[in-house]
Parts: sequence; structure tokens; C-alpha cells
Amino acid sequence: MEGDDLAAVLVTDLLNIRYLTGFTGSNAALIVSASDSPGNEDNTVVCTDGRYVTQIGEQVPDLRAVIDRSSASYLLRSDVTPTSAAVGFESHVVTVDQHRAWTALDNAPNLVRAPGLVEELRMVKDEHEVALLRDACRAADDAFAILIERGAVAEGRTERQVARELEALMVEAGADGISFETIVAAGANSAVPHHRPTDAVLADGDFVKFDFGALVGGYHSDMTRTVVIGTPQDWQRDLYALVLRSQTAGREALAPGVSTAAVDAASRSVIEDAGYGEYFLHGLGHGVGLEIHEAPGIAKASTGTLLSGAAVTVEPGVYFSGRGGVRIEDTLIVREGGPELLTMTTKELVLV
Repeated sequence: MEGDDLAAVLVTDLLNIRYLTGFTGSNAALIVSASDSPGNEDNTVVCTDGRYVTQIGEQVPDLRAVIDRSSASYLLRSDVTPTSAAVGFESHVVTVDQHRAWTALDNAPNLVRAPGLVEELRMVKDEHEVALLRDACRAADDAFAILIERGAVAEGRTERQVARELEALMVEAGADGISFETIVAAGANSAVPHHRPTDAVLADGDFVKFDFGALVGGYHSDMTRTVVIGTPQDWQRDLYALVLRSQTAGREALAPGVSTAAVDAASRSVIEDAGYGEYFLHGLGHGVGLEIHEAPGIAKASTGTLLSGAAVTVEPGVYFSGRGGVRIEDTLIVREGGPELLTMTTKELVLV
């Protein structure tokens, strides 16, 4: 904020408010003052409506809280926001109509675009956040292990049945919920990167691709595994081995200071050298945390470098339309000396 000559920043994205304050209500705004210092946050104020009087007192006991349903507008027209200096706002999430309404307020401050300030902080996870991510990954690992052990991935069952069972198992394993709608894609559907489960029936010889995650304390895990029903054909073994080599190369490339594009290239080049580059249809990975997809992005055209403490996925895939595909994905923490692997499910080809 000081570097951008901002006197304050108005935060309206609810996940960013949760990250900065701990408040989890559905209506809030926050003014963060550049003049405050640790232990002296007198000019930083959070606002919500009357539904959350008790909740904000419990979750945010260390900040001044005010109650008004208009939240952001109230803070901008009140004495807590400086009117003679630049006030940043989250232009990447604020609508045109919201901005017009704010600038029309009496004594409105000088609003200046300040996108992504909190997201930059969120890229690096502290140890409390990493612990929640570990728990989320553990719930997904445990649920998948039970699904395989009980023989739930079997001929005659539908993608939708298997997906719903896996989601229930994640909650039983300690998750608060699921990170996103679980992907179960069998046979030719496994060649669709983000296939939604249908009533398609699992059959002998199918690849079955699982992409799923668990939610713990607001933090998301993300993993993908591909299994085979029955005995795999040679092309399936070869394709799986290729994607595993690519995934290994991507994981090994993770290190602080390495460009995200270079990490993508390390993994992608394995598939390209084998002649299948055109079948790798997406970026290598993404950040995870309070959102299932957040910074940093890891792809051919991504910019920036990895920071120590970033939580990311590595998920190469090769997809043969009408035939089948393989993706293997882990969640990891970027560390000095090598990444910390949070997804513990085996990456060997599992036959069910």
C-alpha cells in the first residue's frame, strides 16, 4: 500500500476478508489503513449487517466492527475512510455499477484501482494454512483408499454412483465438504478433461479418471488418479507411464525462484518429446487454498516465479478423443530443497 501511495484499501471480496480477518459471513467490507501498525489497528474497520453481530464479535475480536447493511458504501461515506488521499479498491471483483455508486457518494474518496493485493499475500501459505491443506489432502486420500478397497469401482456401476459415494466418503473421512463437483470419467469419457459424471456404466478395460478434493477449514485439496478396470492393454500401460514421467518431472521442477512457465515446460517436454504434445490440452497446474483455483497459474504462457510456501498442483494429462485419457495430479507445497508432497495416494497404475 505504501509503495502504491495508498492511504487505505477497501476490501470487498469475501474470501479476502476471511483471509485478513477470519470473518466468514456473507456480507462484509473492510477498510485497511496504511497508517496502522501491528498492535495498533485503530483505523482499520470491518463492516457487516445485523445478522452477524454475534459472529463478527467472535471471529474478529481484534478489529473495530460497525454494523450497516450497505457495508462498503457505509465505510466510504463514513469518517473511517480518508477523503483527501487515494483509497485502493479491488477492481478485479468490483462491478461497474458498484464503482459508479461509490463515486457518486457525498465526499467520496479518490478511488484507485488496486487489484490482487490480497491475492499476492494468499499465494504464500503459513503453517496453519498448510496444516489445513494437509488435513484436506488426507481426507481425500483416505476416502479414495476406502472406495478402492471396498470394490466400489466396478463393472456395472455408473459414473454418478461412484462419484457420489466418493463425496460421502470424504465427509466421513473428516472433510467439511467437497472442493468441487467430483469428476468420475470412464472409458472414452476419460478423454474429456473436465467431464461431469453421468449414468455412463463402467466396463471391463476402461480407464476411470477421478478428479476430486476435500474441503477442511475453508481450504481445498485437489487430486487426480486414473485406474483401469480389469487388465490394461499395452497402450494404456504406455500412456499411463508417459503421464507419470511427465508428472514426476513437473514435481521435481518445483522450487522457489523458478518461473512457472519453466515448471510447465519441464513436464510438458516429456509428453512433447514422445510425440503427444497436441494431446496435452491444458496448463500444468494452479494454486490452491481458500479457492480451488488461485494464484499462481502454472502454464505455457504464465508469468512470475514460484515463492516458498506456495501451494500448487501438478497435473499433466494426455487425452485421446473417443478412446480414453490419463491425468495424474498432486497437491504440493513449494519448499527450499524440494517440494512437500501433500497427496499421498500411490501413483502406480491401480487395477480394480
